[in-house]
Amino acid sequence: MVRNDLRNIAIIAHVDHGKTTLVDQMLKQAGTFRENQVVEERVMDSNDIERERGITILAKNTSVHYKDTKINIVDTPGHADFSGEVERILKMVDGVILLVDAAEGPMPQTRFVLQKALEFGHKIIIVVNKIDRPDARLNEVGDEVLELLLNLDATDEQLDSPIIYCSGRDGTASMSPNTPGTDLVPLFDQILEHIPAPHVDTEGPMQMLVSSIDYNEYVGRIGIGRIERGSMKVGQQVTVCDYHDRVKPYNGKVVTLYAIEGLVRQPVETMTAGDIVCFSGIENITIGETLCAPEAVEPLPFVKISEPTVEMYFMVNDSPFAGRDGKYVTSRHLRDRLFRELLKDVSLRVSETDTTDAFRVAGRGEMHLSILIENLRREGYEFQVGAPKALMKEIDGVKCEPIERMIADVPQDALGSVMEKMGSRKGELVSMNPKGDRMRVEFLIPARGLFGYRNEFLTDTKGEGVLSSVFHSYQPYKGEISKRSQGSLIAFETGEAITYGLYNAQERGTLFIGAGTPVYEGMVVGCTPKSEDISVNVCKKKQLTNTRASGSDDALRLIPPRIMSIEAALEFLADDELLEVTPNNLRIRKKILSNQLRMKKLHG
Repeated sequence: MVRNDLRNIAIIAHVDHGKTTLVDQMLKQAGTFRENQVVEERVMDSNDIERERGITILAKNTSVHYKDTKINIVDTPGHADFSGEVERILKMVDGVILLVDAAEGPMPQTRFVLQKALEFGHKIIIVVNKIDRPDARLNEVGDEVLELLLNLDATDEQLDSPIIYCSGRDGTASMSPNTPGTDLVPLFDQILEHIPAPHVDTEGPMQMLVSSIDYNEYVGRIGIGRIERGSMKVGQQVTVCDYHDRVKPYNGKVVTLYAIEGLVRQPVETMTAGDIVCFSGIENITIGETLCAPEAVEPLPFVKISEPTVEMYFMVNDSPFAGRDGKYVTSRHLRDRLFRELLKDVSLRVSETDTTDAFRVAGRGEMHLSILIENLRREGYEFQVGAPKALMKEIDGVKCEPIERMIADVPQDALGSVMEKMGSRKGELVSMNPKGDRMRVEFLIPARGLFGYRNEFLTDTKGEGVLSSVFHSYQPYKGEISKRSQGSLIAFETGEAITYGLYNAQERGTLFIGAGTPVYEGMVVGCTPKSEDISVNVCKKKQLTNTRASGSDDALRLIPPRIMSIEAALEFLADDELLEVTPNNLRIRKKILSNQLRMKKLHG
């Protein structure tokens, strides 16, 4: 049976190309909101961190009605570190809208998600977005996307994809690059015409794959997925099974069932094959499991999520300031929380170590792990993490490491310094194309070569460069890469930072703290351009004497300290340093706090 009253689509694109803004306009123009309803911008980014950073982290489901057809839309993350979200969402849909920025063109993540969509055989609608940008290159970008489709071995049918020119912010779409549109009707029409309606068996025994998980304090875990066969009812007995035999089949009952209507979940009694639904009542349900009718237990195959490439150690906080502002500080709290994260993040791996106080956490990139750290500290956890490391693999007896495909758009005058840094980090130039007065360079570089580079890149390009990367492949180990060129300024004693002490210390380098900050021995308070570490006494007071010289006692001027974000702190960490994370503070510290012991170890 073909369900002509339904379409299931995902919106995929590189980060910052305007997916969530376009979904806002689709919801508005389809009449999801009341005439006078106040709607926030990027309404789909519901999580605090998503709002602050302006990125999508979790895939979200919504739906609109157009010409008697319900269109289920999944808004996906654009950042490479969250591509595990995109991979599994593609199982729920029959077609994709590929969004490309009218000035930037296809970027690494565009290539990655498009490749996954082509592997599933999905129909594609190409949308060139932000056509109102002054530097838009409409015809060229259209050609670049078709070229990308050719490179990725798209079928003739996929090459024949329609191209629509949109301004997501203004809510307009047009089939021609030369005539601007007035609304999104051309886009809606193409979705109905080009994206196939689901072909489903509504009479057979019930079968549904769980593609996403949500959590609600009142009903517990909520599974989200598409019904592949039959129909699903409230109160129905089901058998939960798994294609990879990770769990033994067990029975459960569907307690509540919701249909997604706009931004709300409507309780319903029954839903049929092809529909994307949410359900609750099965306590331990997890992503990749299949719900079946008890008389026909047939698990559905689940896409194998790509492996993590970066690992870090999460440890119990043992610094002198431990337990001051955290709510959850023990290893049991940390362990439970990390394993709970696994239930909804399929591309994360957590494993125990020889000690009960440390856990190995592997993810898709620094951003992936830094968002996890940020979430934990907001929930009141206190812990410390080590420097990120690339995950090595042995393939046919050869030690291999993850290689990233990195693309950078840089001003012409900054190209020399970018090329030089890439050379020292074992980057291999793949292509180099002029884009107006800028250059687009593409490198294959070891993942560990990118650690700590983003801040340097912004400095080298005077803040004008755009850098993005995505996992490419595993290749034989490329040899040693020189670590950071800076050393650390280390607090010499425990106390409170005093203006006089800081004034003397700032001559040595850049400070991370201001006056009045509590410090402890072994805490990193700044960085120095020299490669070795320097101990400084920031708690030093001025000796009081009874002589006064005119002018020498004027207010000491301090240079404002450099405040580190989690990403910047992770990039800065050396192998013998840890990042202490509490709800209110981020502190970098040496693993060995005592200056004496550290010196003994260093000079052996």
